[in-house]
Amino acid sequence: MIQPVVLCGLGRVGWRVLESVRAAGFPVVVVDTTIAADDPRLHGVRAVKGDSRRAEVLEQAGIRDARGVVIATGDDLVNISTAMLARKLNPTTKIVVRMFNRNLIDRLAGAVKNTVALSVSGLVAPMLALSAVTGDALGVFKLEDGPRQVSELEVAAGSGLAGRTVGGVAREHQLVPLALVRTGHAPALLHDVPTDATLAPGDRLVVCGAPASLIRLLERERGVLLPGIQWAGRVRRWVRTVRRTLWEVDLSVKIATPALFGTILVSVLVFRYGIGVEWAEGLYQTVSIIATGASMRGEGHSGWAKVFVSILKLAGAALVAAFTAILTQYLLRAKLSGALEVRWVPDGGHVVVCGLGNVGYRLVNELTEMGERVVAIDNRADGPFIDTVRRNGVPTFVGDATVADVLRQARAAEAKAVIAATSSELANLEVALLVREMNPQARVVVRLSDPEFAEAVRDAADIRQAVSVPALAAPAFAAALFGDRVQALVTAAGRTLVVVEIVIDADEVHLLGQSLRGVALDYRLLPVAVAGRPLDAARGGHRLKVGDRLTVVAELPDLERFLRREAIPKTAAAVVDSFPPTARDALVSLVRVTRNCDAAEAERLVAGPFTLAEGVTRGEAQELVELVAREKAAARVVVTGDPGMYGTA
Repeated sequence: MIQPVVLCGLGRVGWRVLESVRAAGFPVVVVDTTIAADDPRLHGVRAVKGDSRRAEVLEQAGIRDARGVVIATGDDLVNISTAMLARKLNPTTKIVVRMFNRNLIDRLAGAVKNTVALSVSGLVAPMLALSAVTGDALGVFKLEDGPRQVSELEVAAGSGLAGRTVGGVAREHQLVPLALVRTGHAPALLHDVPTDATLAPGDRLVVCGAPASLIRLLERERGVLLPGIQWAGRVRRWVRTVRRTLWEVDLSVKIATPALFGTILVSVLVFRYGIGVEWAEGLYQTVSIIATGASMRGEGHSGWAKVFVSILKLAGAALVAAFTAILTQYLLRAKLSGALEVRWVPDGGHVVVCGLGNVGYRLVNELTEMGERVVAIDNRADGPFIDTVRRNGVPTFVGDATVADVLRQARAAEAKAVIAATSSELANLEVALLVREMNPQARVVVRLSDPEFAEAVRDAADIRQAVSVPALAAPAFAAALFGDRVQALVTAAGRTLVVVEIVIDADEVHLLGQSLRGVALDYRLLPVAVAGRPLDAARGGHRLKVGDRLTVVAELPDLERFLRREAIPKTAAAVVDSFPPTARDALVSLVRVTRNCDAAEAERLVAGPFTLAEGVTRGEAQELVELVAREKAAARVVVTGDPGMYGTA
């Protein structure tokens, strides 16, 4: 009997996780407080109605025999409580738990064994950020020297890719081909991608590489150059600051200030032309009378002058008191830093992030780490991340991003991209449409929940980067059932690929000393990095050792076989049919190593067609064939026993 996966919580993310787990071929039992057993969306999946924090509910769901537990409710406390209880009831099962609190994620995984904590915002933010910068990203994962992006290149008529080989494009731009879809051919994935295939219009090539390399390639193919950061002149930026400062001043301050200074002006004119004193003396006496209530200087003033001074004292006292009170209240309430931030907004080439929730905050961090200039907008002055973002040097406006004036202050129409990442789907769609009105060519990334709605927005509104966050994040929860370090899940050529980091342990004796290339071929894994660094020589002679960290791309069934360390049948042989005379010495040396024989025996074997190795795995045989092919020898792999997982030879 196949062990089921217990899924706790059927919210927006939970339903998508259910689809992903079922797509991976696992039986599922769901636990939810409101689900009905006959809910048509379950499609026959067994449902247990109840609180996942109760032992009897998890027992009823089959926790004792579960192969894994995915906890995806929207409450951190519920998720942690369920994870602890699940671990108590089943000490060995894999637990994948959704967390909002970033500080708890690593600590929980370290404290509770065989547990993976995932954050939805942490999973989707890197991909949304790269979608904004490059305009196209199927997935994102990180290596020690920076992020890697998975993108699809479509070969158009007149494209510079047409007529070139897959291997040539990959070498020029330092890319790793993951999938190739050609008209009239079956999709090829991972090791099956023919590097000598010539690209033609209509072909689609899925590749993995550094964002900088992909940006250059995408720009060239689409004929669109992404704008760099553009700054206005110093004078213009200070004019913006002054204008915004005046715009933010309260109406009461705007009324009180002209009244006070108008009174001062009238008084100075009276002193100058009515009483006959100099301008400076008139200003001095006016300020003295208004500010301190002093008497008018000089002797023999007429009666009307004394009346004027008396009225000036009363009016001045009232105006100064009112002006002081109103201005003090304004200064206490005002956020003058917002006015100063205007001068730090570029004229163009930046990225505008609307909404500073969990996803928005992670987006700002990802973009700044990529070296992008970011401007943020949030509608809450007391938002939990506003002060942190400002301290990191990101200009942040408090306002409603669905208001055109707020977007104009952030220079959204001239930005490289605008990301609508608020918690309101309606607001996000409104922001996207508003930005498109301001600039029809603007690149807009829209955060949505429902994948069908996201697809409708892409088709009807022509907003290519309308993405469903639960749909992006959910497959990672399913993939985490296979290992502790799932980095990304990608859909390519209609198939699901997972990027995962694997650590070789000391007790895996059957892997230690084995060729990485052979193991990769046997388990159909595509290595992209060792120890967090790019593996340029994946076909070379790297031998696995204790502590090796492998970053690989694989299909889910193949990854499961590897994580189970499923035995690979040694029923293959490497046969050399012919070779040029110049390759003889190299082949003799290779035969001595692979067959552990002396020089005379090796010389005898290479006298004609010979078997270089037998009783080896398909991967080991293929590696030897590739090795002798470098010497211009004709060689092939022959499966001598039941081909099993290999198929026909």
